[in-house]
Amino acid sequence: MHGKLLPLAGLYLVQGLPYGLQSGLLPVLLRARGLSLTRVGLAKVLYAPWLFKLVWAPLVDTWGSLRTWLTLSTAALGLACGLLAALPPAEAGQAGLPSTVAGLLLLLNLAAAVQDVALDTLAMQLLEPSELGPGNTVQVVAYKLGAVLALVPPISWALLFQLLAATYWLVAALAWVAPALQQLPPPQHSEPPRHVLHLWQDLLAVPGTLWTVGFVLTYKLGEQGAGSLFPLLLLDCGISTSELGLWNGVGAVVCSVAGSSLGGVLLAKHWQPLPLLRSVLWFCLGGLACQTALIFPLDAPAAQLGTCTVLRGEGLAVVGRSLESWAPLTSAPPGAALLSLCLQHFLGGLVTTTTFTLMMHCSQLAPSALQATHYSLLATLELLGKLLVGSLAGALADSLGPHLCFCFFLVVSATPILYLGLAPSTLA
Repeated sequence: MHGKLLPLAGLYLVQGLPYGLQSGLLPVLLRARGLSLTRVGLAKVLYAPWLFKLVWAPLVDTWGSLRTWLTLSTAALGLACGLLAALPPAEAGQAGLPSTVAGLLLLLNLAAAVQDVALDTLAMQLLEPSELGPGNTVQVVAYKLGAVLALVPPISWALLFQLLAATYWLVAALAWVAPALQQLPPPQHSEPPRHVLHLWQDLLAVPGTLWTVGFVLTYKLGEQGAGSLFPLLLLDCGISTSELGLWNGVGAVVCSVAGSSLGGVLLAKHWQPLPLLRSVLWFCLGGLACQTALIFPLDAPAAQLGTCTVLRGEGLAVVGRSLESWAPLTSAPPGAALLSLCLQHFLGGLVTTTTFTLMMHCSQLAPSALQATHYSLLATLELLGKLLVGSLAGALADSLGPHLCFCFFLVVSATPILYLGLAPSTLA
């Protein structure tokens, strides 16, 4: 099994590199330049290519080899990074990203999404049903380690993307000459291409698909909405961008990797995904309730968003004009805000690994010629659920206020726990 997991780990690791930049640093960078929460949330539109994986998933299923798809998509990632290295991240007098940089980030996500389809197909071809738990742990952990590696070095924009470009081109060359990829069977062309309507009928006819679609659309709505807003509220409270980048980037990914690793251990110990999800989602609901309690003073009538305290290990740093209006926060334990941030990422990693194992188990029930397309359908809808609430979270916070917004996320987080009671026996 180790011979299968090693190439998967390397490819998923390099796929996670741009994610760390766009999810950990880009929102903080835009908020620090004065953009509203609504505009920061709308930057997630750059992830749009991930929502169209179903367009090229049938091509990966039936045309060319996985070796070719992986090599070309990885080389395209290197090209996009090379071009980004030659451009500044901001222009004088412009608060947001330059249009050229935004376009290249869109291209980066397009290449990563194509690579993801080929890589998931490779995983389903290599892994046996008994290996899904460890395999999905490697997938999630390697991806997030790639994300944290992109955040560790305090280097310039140009040097960072030069290093990323060199890494992608090296991995593309290794993928082309890797013996394991050269030995993969070619795609089967025994059946003519399906009509779009027939394709959808075949995908939805796979046992457990309809229930899984509902679950992946909803299981992260509350967590993702709160996770996209809470770091920005801490930034408004006075935490520096460098410190927040450390906690929301490196710290969050490390906690998420730890949670994903624990999920792999529990699945390897013969825990079934559905009972494990039921237990962990209750913990997630409790963690989000604690986080909601921490931001409660932000919605108090006497409180101002730009006038608040920061909960850190060394104590409370007071920023602004009025200390008296923040009396509710001063009773909270030091470090509570950052601790809740890390706890939610830990539990989120555990939930993600278990859910991806469930998704891959469902896709393996499909005919082999449909497995890549079926898994791409589930992965696309999983991302759609997260992007939808992540993009709208800023607008909700601007219109409703942080307190009501987090209460809404709390209610939404209870939905997947109830939905688990409707799971079909085919996924048990």
